[in-house]
This record gives sequence, structure tokens and C-alpha cells, in this order.
Amino acid sequence: MACSRTCSRILGLSLGTTALFAAGANTVLLFPNWDVTYLLRGLIGKHAMLGSGLWGGGLMVLQKTMESPRTGGKGEHTTTIFSLPLQMLAALLSSGLALLGALICFITSGVALKDGPFCMFDVSSFNQTQAWKYGYPFKDLHNRNRNYLYDRSLWNSVCLEPLKAVIWHVSFFSALLCISLLQVLLVVTHFFNAFLGLFCSLCEK
Repeated sequence: MACSRTCSRILGLSLGTTALFAAGANTVLLFPNWDVTYLLRGLIGKHAMLGSGLWGGGLMVLQKTMESPRTGGKGEHTTTIFSLPLQMLAALLSSGLALLGALICFITSGVALKDGPFCMFDVSSFNQTQAWKYGYPFKDLHNRNRNYLYDRSLWNSVCLEPLKAVIWHVSFFSALLCISLLQVLLVVTHFFNAFLGLFCSLCEK
């Protein structure tokens, strides 16, 4: 039981830390190159504006850490045969919400990396007047033989504004992808630990 409670505290602290990092990474994506003017002008990509790192990998995961230990013992709530189903239901619901939030963040980050950054790029064709627009150049101007994630020569030649838009996009969405994957593993581990802890508590009594 003591081992289960200790593990639960460590997992809760880890989840809380990853939730804060996810929220921070998504917030930074709203300010390319630390410039607020892009957000004010509405020139932020849809993946960052969705804010899955804020409410998905952030708040929905953070609520799991607010779950108080109810596994019995001195100074804690007493687990009985009557309270066990309610505790299991609460643990299942909080774990389900946290898992859903982490998965949404993971999927959004993966799609964002696939589509590429939202930036200003040259849309002019050969021998025509030069023209620029904001969009997703690596999605709209799709080249099946080249992938911008592996071809770094495209990073500074396609996106004209914001400066280093590709590096900013890839860095923070990659971070969100890794954080949300870690959150999925932690939530699953946390649920099984709570499940075993509650039943062990009941068996002890």
C-alpha cells in the first residue's frame, strides 16, 4: 500500500509537470519569434490556435493530478466495500479525460508536423509577377519527392515570414508530440496503480 501511494504521488507530480510543459509549448507557438503582432493580426496556424496543448495536454491532464489519494491509511479516507465502486469510477473518469486530452494533443501535433508551418511564401509561377501569401506552403505546394522534415534546405528558402518559421514550428510541435506520448504512458500507469492500490487497501482491511 505504501508503495502504491508513493508511486501515485510520483506519477501525479510527473503528469502535472508534463501538463505545464505542454501548455507552455502551445503558448509559445502563438508568438512566433516572441512577436505578438502575428497573433493580433490573425496570422497564426490553425494547429496552434486549436490550443490542444493548453486544454488537452494541459488542463485535461492536470485534472488527473488533482485526484486525492483514497487508498486508506492513517490520515486518509477509509476505503470500504461501499466506497470502492465510486472510487474506481472516479479514477476511471479522470484517467479517461486525461488520456483523451493527451491523445488529442498527440494527434494534433502529428498533423501539424505533417502539414508544416503557417507562413508567408512566394506563390508566383515562372515569368509572372511575384506574389506572396500566407498559408501552408509544404501542404499547398506539395512535392511528393521531397519532405520538408528531412530536407532542411527548404527551411529557410520557402517561408519568408515569420523568420525561422519552420524551425519554430518543428521544434515546439515535436516537443508537444513527445510530451503527449509520455502523458499517455503515465496516465495508463497511473490508472493501473490506483486500481491495484484500491483493491490492496480493501484486502488489507
